[in-house]
Amino acid sequence: MKRLILRRGREKSLKQHHPWIFSGAIERLEGSPAPGETVAVADVHGEFLALAAYSPASQIRARVWSFDDEPIDTGFLRRRLAQAWSARGSLLPPGTSAFRWVHGESDGLPGLVIDVYDQTLVIQVLSAGAEYWRDAIVEAATVISGRSGVFERSDADVRALEGLSARVGGLSGHPESFPLIEERGLRFRVDIKAGQKTGFYLDQRDNRQRIGELARDLDVLNGFCYTGGFSLSALRGGARSVLSIDSSRPALDAAQENMRLNALDEGKAEWMEADVFAALRRLRDQGRTFGLIVLDPPKFAPTAHHAEKAARAYKDINLFGLKLLKPGGLLATFSCSGGVGRELFQKIVAGAALDAGIDAQIVGRFSAAADHPVALNFPEGDYLKGVLVRRMD
Repeated sequence: MKRLILRRGREKSLKQHHPWIFSGAIERLEGSPAPGETVAVADVHGEFLALAAYSPASQIRARVWSFDDEPIDTGFLRRRLAQAWSARGSLLPPGTSAFRWVHGESDGLPGLVIDVYDQTLVIQVLSAGAEYWRDAIVEAATVISGRSGVFERSDADVRALEGLSARVGGLSGHPESFPLIEERGLRFRVDIKAGQKTGFYLDQRDNRQRIGELARDLDVLNGFCYTGGFSLSALRGGARSVLSIDSSRPALDAAQENMRLNALDEGKAEWMEADVFAALRRLRDQGRTFGLIVLDPPKFAPTAHHAEKAARAYKDINLFGLKLLKPGGLLATFSCSGGVGRELFQKIVAGAALDAGIDAQIVGRFSAAADHPVALNFPEGDYLKGVLVRRMD
């Protein structure tokens, strides 16, 4: 087998079962593996460390499939897929027909995401290794899940870093373009072809439930509302009113359709097509205040390299969000940026409160739902973080 030999002393992270091998850690490559082909990884003395998928175009030069010396073949993939499928059964709340089946490295399948939307599978192939085994993965996924309709959303920016072009389209069967899903009794239409991520923010499931519990009798503002997940949860939870803001007209149209699907009180809902940063400033100038504000912006910092610029954007929206809070009001603020860790995000929100002249306290924290697990030795998988902040004055 072709081999990657690591530089002296660079095997420590692999021995701790971290699945990434960066280009700077490599002493030499023995053989000429194709992109995505499996290579053995050894230390400078030739001691076996792992089996990994080779990616010549990426700074992450290899991603580990297994730390055991076992064949990486269709049988291996089926076992990993079946293990992830079985694990989801105990992690999902009743009345839920959409969930993440495969969460990349944390399920032992680097660069692979599979989301289930009722009877439709949506797959993201984000690494050279997953690309190499793509057809075998799709075949195994349909057998294990009992679902024949598979749609591919391999259009994330990270594919370019792997030397892969974007690809979107049907892969198997007849996947439904707008599957209807259920989440704890709420129903949503999902645009798997053009929606954000694979069509829906499945990772926010538990946090939507929490917002619904907090919203009773409050005026709620939902910034970056997308297709209305937090808005509908707040309305069902008994909010007095919900103002939802997004810059995308199609997203707002979908959100209103989702509201009608659930027969919620349209008289309590206000929808605003606007840049959220500008809208927050206008609301401040108008003297509007809210008892509960949700800020769930898109990814501002995909890597740590972008963290400084992202920090300014996060600070701006949280500063204005805090100013719009009524005394005693709650701000639920999120970051899905992998380049912004939990500690840094809390510092950003604290700086925003200081600049706003507001005393506040953290009364809760948010993470991704349980079907988005984080492997203990892969902290990079802990991308979604949030804090629930109460204005004290």
